[in-house]
Amino acid sequence: MSASLAISLKKVNKVYHEGEIIAGVVIVDTSTDLRHEGLTLIMEGSVNLQISSKNAGLFDAFSNNIRPINLINTSIELAPAGKIPTGVTEIPFEMPLVARQSSMSLGLLETYHGVFVNIMYTLKCSMKRSFLNKPLNASCQFFVQYKHQERPAPKPVRCEVTPATLRVAGGAAAGGGPVPHFALYAEIDSTVCALDRPVTGQIRVDECSVPIKSIELQLVRVETCGTSEGYSKDATEVQNIQVCEGDVLRARAVPLHMVLPRLFTCPTTTTPLFKIEFELNIAVIFENDYLVTENFPILLLRCKW
Repeated sequence: MSASLAISLKKVNKVYHEGEIIAGVVIVDTSTDLRHEGLTLIMEGSVNLQISSKNAGLFDAFSNNIRPINLINTSIELAPAGKIPTGVTEIPFEMPLVARQSSMSLGLLETYHGVFVNIMYTLKCSMKRSFLNKPLNASCQFFVQYKHQERPAPKPVRCEVTPATLRVAGGAAAGGGPVPHFALYAEIDSTVCALDRPVTGQIRVDECSVPIKSIELQLVRVETCGTSEGYSKDATEVQNIQVCEGDVLRARAVPLHMVLPRLFTCPTTTTPLFKIEFELNIAVIFENDYLVTENFPILLLRCKW
């Protein structure tokens, strides 16, 4: 005898907003009549936090105490104990997407897959069977997004980067040998960015005493998590786009264009237990491997555009 369990949602993209109804069917496929002790469906949503390995030694006292933060936990009975006939049986279900109500509730947060912070929502179906047979289980991940808010006013940022501005803490540089002479102009059209729209801007090399090897645009996530006993803050790369390869023409603007990845970004989030922030780095690598980086903190929003 063979039997399988699967969950199918009506929405193909599996994207939902708080307050909507999650509807679908549980599909039972069995080669013979299947006796069971009950069929249940559970909706779970949680935030999983962890401390990076480089900070584990500093936070041994509390690193093992960071428990998942429960956002939603709802269960319904799809079918009481009984028998399912041979073949394919579809059992429909509907569940409201409503946050767990408690004094510590954060509400529903957007789905996000990070390195040290993960926000996930899952439907889990379980069919109990007699002690001689293993239970059947199935799971299906779905995605939560905020409703679009009104478009904020753009906040463009412009800067000039030279060896002098780097020494005044206008940016960062790395590499061996003497600092080359250079003058760069960078511009981001807005540091308040809609998740559904690309980040745009431009960079211009006005002067440079050595050839340029590469110009890159990097998106960085900054995740902070911990407890009242201490916090860990880590910056990791989300994606890196090479804007130019080889020496570029002087005084010629080069456009910047980056589409934000769907699951690896989310609205900038700040809670008492963790934070998710984002930054843009414009990196210029010279032929002698000298590296100049200019950093732009950005605010990501789910908004109309």
